[in-house]
Amino acid sequence: MSAHPAESEALLTPSEVASLFRVDPKTVTRWAKAGKLTSIRTLGGHRRYREAEVRELLDGIPRQRATTA
Repeated sequence: MSAHPAESEALLTPSEVASLFRVDPKTVTRWAKAGKLTSIRTLGGHRRYREAEVRELLDGIPRQRATTA
């Protein structure tokens, strides 16, 4: 069993995921610990997230429309 993602698979940092969801990076880490988001650990122990999974989760959230007055 291989724990390595496919070479062509894009991975995002917690900061990149946080900016997409407009939350703090610590929130992204809590989501991973709660099992809401799958994380991959680098050799240095840092978390990375599969872009495809993040985009899928993001697409499930209704978008807020900017209101102009």
